[in-house]
Amino acid sequence: MPVTKPDPYAVLRYPSYRYFVAGRSFFTLAMQMQTVAVSWEIYQRLRMNPRDAALALGFIGLVQVLPMMLFALPGGQAADRFDRRTIIRSTQLLFAACAAALLFLSHLHAPVGYYYLVLSIAAIGRAFSVPSISAFFPTLVPRELLPNAMTWNSTIFQFTAMLGPAIGGLIVAQFGAATSYLINITFAGLAFLTFSLTVPVTAKVDKPPVTWNSLVSGVRFVFGTRLLLALFCLDLFAVLLGGATALLPIFSSDILKAGPQGYGLLRAAPSVGAVLMALLTAHLPPWKKAGRVMLWAVAGYGLATLVFGFSKIFWLSMLALGLTGMFDNISVVVRQTVMQMLTPDQMRGRVSSITFLFISCSNELGELESGLTARWMGPVGSVVFGALGTLAVVAGSVFVFPQIGKLGRLHEIKPAELARATEEELEEKAAA
Repeated sequence: MPVTKPDPYAVLRYPSYRYFVAGRSFFTLAMQMQTVAVSWEIYQRLRMNPRDAALALGFIGLVQVLPMMLFALPGGQAADRFDRRTIIRSTQLLFAACAAALLFLSHLHAPVGYYYLVLSIAAIGRAFSVPSISAFFPTLVPRELLPNAMTWNSTIFQFTAMLGPAIGGLIVAQFGAATSYLINITFAGLAFLTFSLTVPVTAKVDKPPVTWNSLVSGVRFVFGTRLLLALFCLDLFAVLLGGATALLPIFSSDILKAGPQGYGLLRAAPSVGAVLMALLTAHLPPWKKAGRVMLWAVAGYGLATLVFGFSKIFWLSMLALGLTGMFDNISVVVRQTVMQMLTPDQMRGRVSSITFLFISCSNELGELESGLTARWMGPVGSVVFGALGTLAVVAGSVFVFPQIGKLGRLHEIKPAELARATEEELEEKAAA
């Protein structure tokens, strides 16, 4: 019997999935362009005192991570209890309002503290939108296409994350930050419209009760599923220590002398690498030992970050950041696919909120860590310290979480309930 060749474009043949990735792309473009504009504008205000400027860039992460930590669990509960599409559309309107507020503040040349306030409000919206988006897309395609959907999710996300900073940097350089905020309002409106066109193909599940046990059930599920916990912890500490994006305005302006347009290109470089890796992954056979691939990828991420820290040449810095994106894409695909394959649909919102806490919040905490260490060690010392920390995390994970190294093909992962039942049967047989 002839072997059927996998169709790398299978999931893209579903109209609702295409509308979903279009909406997510507009959302990502808006967020990336906003990050470039806000970071550059704040740094230019405070650059006369480099150490205070580095700390101010770190505070951008702090004012976002605190609201996300407070509202992540309610956001996951809402994603499982209410209509996910309604939550996603409502948060797009909130993001448009926040972009309008930043536009107003930019025109007034308002104090930096007001920017932090708007960013914290937008972070509350992210705490509700991200779990809903993560839980919504698996309902748009059949279960057997989830690995394919996750690969394309990552590919298209990284492509827009590549365009967003590059376009944002160009707009800031040519027209100023205010123009970027104006475009963000438009993209949020387009995201609202395209998300409105998505229609789930799976049946609606029962709503969870509004209780404390229901609220923290996602936490219990993750901590009770050892493989998920291992992957989350590896990604959390690697990104927390190895992130250098918060300091890119300093590297671009003072070390590489590349200006705002160069800053946009530097921010886009990881996504360029991620897109290349995602396209390659989509056309290759599934990894036989996905866990080992992920461990090597995170180690590669740390090494590439180390090269970036020492580089004084723009093209070498671009190459190093591109490699971080390639390695990070592998990590994202493995972690997200495992999560979606193990999690039952009725819990996807709550489990996604824990993913959001572990991963998305680690980005913002990483920005704070970079800002604090840069104040003490300087920007180069901060990046080098973080890269060495990432390599130490990989080495520790091999011993603390052996489950990662044992992970095989992603499409052969069993649902968590079945995996646990199998473990219980084996224990009963051993006892007998």
